[in-house]
Parts: sequence; C-alpha cells; structure tokens
Amino acid sequence: MPSKNGENVTPSHIMTQTEWEEMMARKVLAYTTHALLVDFRYMGSAFQILQAVPDGQITTLAVDGAKLHYSAEQLIRVFRSNEKYLNRLYLHALLHCLFQHLWIGGTRDRMRWHIACDIAVEYVIDQLKQPSVHRIIGWLREKTYRELSEYGDGISAAVVYRWLEEKDMEQIAGLGQEFFTDDHRYWPKQEQRRAVPSPVQNKWQQAARQISLEQKRQGDDPQKGQRLLAQQMKEGRSRRSYRDFLKKFAVYQEELTLDPDEFDLNFYTYGLRLYGNLPLVEPVESSEVCKILDFVVVVDTSYSTSGVLVQGFLQETFQILTGKDSFFRKARIWVLQCDETVQKEDVICSKEELDRLFTDFEIYGGGGTDFRPAFERVQELIEQGAFERLCGLLYFTDGKGIYPTGKPPYKTAFLFLNDYEEEKVPVWAMRLKVDEGQWQRHADRMENNDEH
Repeated sequence: MPSKNGENVTPSHIMTQTEWEEMMARKVLAYTTHALLVDFRYMGSAFQILQAVPDGQITTLAVDGAKLHYSAEQLIRVFRSNEKYLNRLYLHALLHCLFQHLWIGGTRDRMRWHIACDIAVEYVIDQLKQPSVHRIIGWLREKTYRELSEYGDGISAAVVYRWLEEKDMEQIAGLGQEFFTDDHRYWPKQEQRRAVPSPVQNKWQQAARQISLEQKRQGDDPQKGQRLLAQQMKEGRSRRSYRDFLKKFAVYQEELTLDPDEFDLNFYTYGLRLYGNLPLVEPVESSEVCKILDFVVVVDTSYSTSGVLVQGFLQETFQILTGKDSFFRKARIWVLQCDETVQKEDVICSKEELDRLFTDFEIYGGGGTDFRPAFERVQELIEQGAFERLCGLLYFTDGKGIYPTGKPPYKTAFLFLNDYEEEKVPVWAMRLKVDEGQWQRHADRMENNDEH
C-alpha cells in the first residue's frame, strides 16, 4: 500500500480473537507461575519442565508429563472470576507429575485411581495453607480427610485407592465430583507404561529430589503441608516399577551365544561360496547379557504377613524372573519361608518346578519375625558351595523384626509392605516400599486365570 510520499507500507497485522486469547492465556500462566513461586520458591525446577500448549479439546488444564495442555478461553475466564482457583489448578496438575501419579497406576481400575490421585493431591494443597492456594474446606472434604486419617498408613494415592475400593459407586461418583480438578485424558494408559522410567519420568524424579534438597536447605521446621509434599514425592519415587527394581540384582556375565551384532554375514557367505566349506570369519560366540544366576527370595511368614500377599509377591517375582532373557541356562531361585526360624526351603530350577510349587502352595510359619536365621542359612549354603554365583537376596516383609548387624557379601534388599522404621534398617540394605494392593491384585488375577 503506497503512502503519501510514494513509499510502499506493509499493512499491520490485525490480531484475531484466537491469537488474542492465546497471548492473554500465556500471560495468565506466567502470572500464575509467579504467584505460586512466591509461596513455593523451592519448587522452581518443577515449573520449568512442562511446555504449555493450547488445546481446544479440553475445558481445564491437562498434563502428559511433558506438556501442559490448556484451554485459553477457560484460563482467561477463570482468571477474571477466581484467580486463586487457577493457582490451585496449576499446582494440582504439577503435583500429579511430582508424585509420579501418571506412571504408577499399574493394573488399578483407571476411574478409581484417577479419583484417588485427585484426593491425595487436594489433601496436600489444603494442608499447605499458603495464601496463593488457601480455600475454605467444605463438609465433604473435611469428612473425607477425617476418614482417611483414621484409615491409617498416611494419605497417599495408593492408600486412598484402597479406601475407595470399600465405597459404593454412588459414593465414588460424589467424591469424583467434589475433587475433580484437571483432565487426566493424556495420562499414559496401562499398556503404554514402561518397565523402565521414561526420560520425562526421570525429569520429574530429579525435580522431586531437587525440591527435597531445597526444602532441607531452608533449615526451618517445615509446616505440615510441606512435610506432606515431601512425603508424597518420596512415595512416588519409591513406588517405581518393581521390575526395574529387580533389575538391580541382575549381573553381567558372558554366556556363549552367537552375537549377530558383531558378525559380518557378507564375509561369512563369501568364504563359503569361494572355498566351499571355509568361512572367512567365524561368528562371535560370546556376548555379554544381563541375566540372573542364583537368587534368594526370603518370605516373612510371621502372623503379621498375609498368605495371599505372600503368594501374590512370589507369583509376581517369578513372573519377572522367568520372563524372556531373564535366566541363565543354569539359573536357580532359592525360596526360604522364615518367621523366627527358617521353616521351609525350595529350589526352583525350571518352569515345571515353579508350577509344582504353586499347585499346593502353603505358608509355613506364623511366629515372630527374626531376619537373622535366613541370612545364617544363606551363609551355610555359600560355605557348602551351593551357589555358582549368588546375585542377591530379596526379603519380603512388614519390617517388624530383628535385623542382622553384619553386611553380607551379596546384594540385599528389603521389600516393605507398610511404613517402616528407616533408622532400624541396615545402611547396606536396599529398600523399597510397595503397595500392598499390587500383590493382592496380582494374586486375584492369577486365581481368576486358574478358574478359567
């Protein structure tokens, strides 16, 4: 378009309604982030992970671990009417990622799990009592929090889920409506979850560790809400894949196999063509593989440990250990049932022996808990030369027992069902707190499969 002096002038762009809404929505998100950081300075690293993207399919916020999906129209509307609710909404979605809720659902019922996660996150936010997120707690929330506090074991998503399993559908629907905040449609489905944490999941685990360090660096006695926040992040990290945890017991050892990655097929076939039966290069006959050789599983069979849970744990463990590429050709799994003494000992060398073990499976024991006899028995087996190479010992327990004082010459891990006294666990032992419902559900699935 020519101007008065004859020069061409590019007409200015007229912003559309959509462009204006997206621009304002990003400003609202920036303002919300700043408001939250005033109260939660130690969470700075977490706010840098999510990439904000507009999404016309939703009416609230949604996260997938890497992106923060938002409805521009909804952000602007809520900001005008209830800015504090928007602060809570953003923090709520962020805490799902920090607590690992997107990745630790396992085989749980999806609807109940999502409601459980919402309740657990809202409980933490309500306890934070910071100006940017403070709200009056209604009757249903107060009643829910009181029931969960009396339920025991702390208020985590896994605990809330077990509590919800005891409720009828009408009660669950009411709770879902009360605690609904963000959209969970982009959470990974069960079949999409990986045994090994994804890069984005690792980012959130790293952010959780950094936030914990920042909280400790403050030096002051944290408020109840901050303690809950730290506890939930720790729970999320500890409830990582049991399969991934078990890999820590795998050892690298050469097993003689053809290694196709190190074998040049062209030279091999050329020699056969040229000389009849003389290959120019032989295939490499060894490759380093990560498999399990000798493995000891000790089961606490005291009165405080349920037989159903023990069977569920053993079934899950063996399912992992007998999976593809898990065994050496001479692998052995030693199963010790122990309360205050070693009650029964089984050695599994094949799938057939495993099946026989579960055909007439029975728990032996029922006394108190003393961890030492199991370690003494393993030491006897070592001295007898029973193990070709002992990779590790895994002790499934409720944690209420007498621990050995000396460090054994092999990897050791205690797998706890409930909260445990961390200061009593030897420093040389690995530890993992698991969801009791995981083993219960696994046992139920195996029982249903047997019936069909």
